[in-house]
Amino acid sequence: MRASALFTGLGACAGAGALLGGAILVYGNRVGLTRFTTREVQIGRPRTPDQRPLRILHISDIHYVPGQRKKAEWIRRLAELEPDLVINTGDNLSDHQAGPEVLRALDPLLDLPGVFVPGSNDYYAPKRKNPARYLLGPSQLDEDPVELPWRELFDQLGERGWVNLANRTHVAEVAGHRLEFSGVDDPHIDLDEFRGWPADELGAGAPDAGEASGAEPHGPTLRIGVAHAPVSSALQSFAQPDQASGKRADLVLCGHTHGGQICLPGEHALVTNCDLPRRQAKGLSTVRTPDGDAVPLHVSAGIGTSAKAQVRLNCPPESTLLTVYH
Repeated sequence: MRASALFTGLGACAGAGALLGGAILVYGNRVGLTRFTTREVQIGRPRTPDQRPLRILHISDIHYVPGQRKKAEWIRRLAELEPDLVINTGDNLSDHQAGPEVLRALDPLLDLPGVFVPGSNDYYAPKRKNPARYLLGPSQLDEDPVELPWRELFDQLGERGWVNLANRTHVAEVAGHRLEFSGVDDPHIDLDEFRGWPADELGAGAPDAGEASGAEPHGPTLRIGVAHAPVSSALQSFAQPDQASGKRADLVLCGHTHGGQICLPGEHALVTNCDLPRRQAKGLSTVRTPDGDAVPLHVSAGIGTSAKAQVRLNCPPESTLLTVYH
């Protein structure tokens, strides 16, 4: 084969590859970002035929940008699932002006009992970066991060009754279930400080949705650990018995990974943006305890993406309705 023909063939292949790559990015940008879905996951099995499970709506990583009307309307409709409890694992913002629209989107859910933890993109605005850096390892906080209006957002969530679990514990009765929460601030930027588990007494002033609904608390206490990033050190804090109380989590909920965001066919993640194994990038898996038991871990693939990396491929945006028997 003549050299000119060879180079022509290579050039054609390169051009075809570029076109294919461009088509994939266009699909991931225009279709992947708005193919919203709700997964349903059952944890445990009923002990008795009439046992009522706890229905938890797990949402995460909204990364809202003003004008995302389709995302906002879908979030509003999640209240139609009628969960007992909403757990939000952070990264609600992606723009300085996003707060009011995020609150309008969440408004129907804020009528329900809820807890939340912050993510780094609640605190700091994203900056434009080379997308390839995402594949090279966990992202780092910029040297001069630009702060977002997170205080206003958190205050509004709190005024509506949602509890901020950043480095704190909380006790509540929800739909007849006694719950103990232990949450941490975002481990991805080293803000987490595990505070153990609540005392055995129901905390004064704790939301009591069970009493409001006329339901009596029943069954054992369910302990839920909540963090934004599923970093191994934070997961182990929840999973191993607390030195003070001997308690440990029955369930852990996190977000942050975006399910890998850019995945191979079959939703196989290439990265998790932390030290979590790729096979656990989304959905239900387990955290091993020191004595060999397994604590259920649910990682949400999230609803949005950073405003500076708006693409999803083979990883649709999601919420999850968890039906928990305990």
